[in-house]
Amino acid sequence: MSQNVYAKITDRIVSALREGVVPWHQPWNAAQGRPRNLISGKPYRGINLFLLLHLNEGSPFWLTYRQALQIGGHVKKGAKGQTVIFWKFFARKGGAQDGQQDGQPDRKERGGFAMERAYTVFNATQCVLPEAWAEKAQVVVPEMDPAHKIAACEKIVADMPGRPAITHGGGDAFYQQSVDQVTMPEPGRFEAPELYYSILFHELTHATGHAGRLNRATLVDALRFGDTNYSKEELVAEMGAAFLCGVAGIENRTIDGSAGYVHGWLKKLRHDTRLLVQAASQAQRAADYILGLDSQHPE
Repeated sequence: MSQNVYAKITDRIVSALREGVVPWHQPWNAAQGRPRNLISGKPYRGINLFLLLHLNEGSPFWLTYRQALQIGGHVKKGAKGQTVIFWKFFARKGGAQDGQQDGQPDRKERGGFAMERAYTVFNATQCVLPEAWAEKAQVVVPEMDPAHKIAACEKIVADMPGRPAITHGGGDAFYQQSVDQVTMPEPGRFEAPELYYSILFHELTHATGHAGRLNRATLVDALRFGDTNYSKEELVAEMGAAFLCGVAGIENRTIDGSAGYVHGWLKKLRHDTRLLVQAASQAQRAADYILGLDSQHPE
């Protein structure tokens, strides 16, 4: 895929960050679901989720220009599309297709190879669609009860496979990989349960990088604050927390504790246009791990 596509994606995220908007902190209605393709029904993953989520176009459904035509509709004149990245995976033997998935290039390491493609998608509200498809795109759901959201958070933590020890005490939240332990302040010290869980999700995302889990280099090889891997790992943890907060239906509020990283991210993004895509991919794998999902197959 052209380096210009990575640059274009990076420019969009950088522009949002400079305006004080952190795309991975834009909540979505968990009952309505994350942005997804209208035709296939598949949710967008990895960096694609953040590219579409912060636009808040009115419908969680998106489709390509060609898909709109195929179902008997069309894109409205003057509508501006959004770029997403799509990978097609192939097995080594015989070149047979092994599957396909949005926003995650990391399956190359599983014994196959990936071909990257960039597509332009349009929100369902930007299209004129046949009645049946228009009705499908108009999802109206009630807001989840706050108690159900907290129960969903509790379940995510309780069901995490091979979860690290979680202890409480002190005023700081952190993950210590040498003893594989997450330390959190007492829940009562947080303004709200949602803030407690958004920060806990951040630390659990760090924990997935442990050598006994996903063995993520950005965690295992991070040396100190400001180190390149350290900064990348914080970005992975931020995005991973965002995925989990979205699943539970709570707002991702970790920005209060991580705003200092934004300047560092902006600096590194000027020199590494692939950073965002790679970090989002690793964050998606981390969230899949915590949720007990097979990352080879989109949910």
